[in-house]
Amino acid sequence: MGAREFIVRAVLEGTEAGRRGDPPTVCPYEHGSLLRTAWIKGYARTAPSPSKGDDA
Repeated sequence: MGAREFIVRAVLEGTEAGRRGDPPTVCPYEHGSLLRTAWIKGYARTAPSPSKGDDA
């Protein structure tokens, strides 16, 4: 499998985690990894955004 396939897979995994409502801490890739960046990109597309009142 090539690098592009790994990146696409990481984005899809992040998207799935976001849809399930998992916390971003479940990312399986190490800090600073290109795959972690791809995972977070997918996660951010679908993760529920916090409400305005949540940070008070």
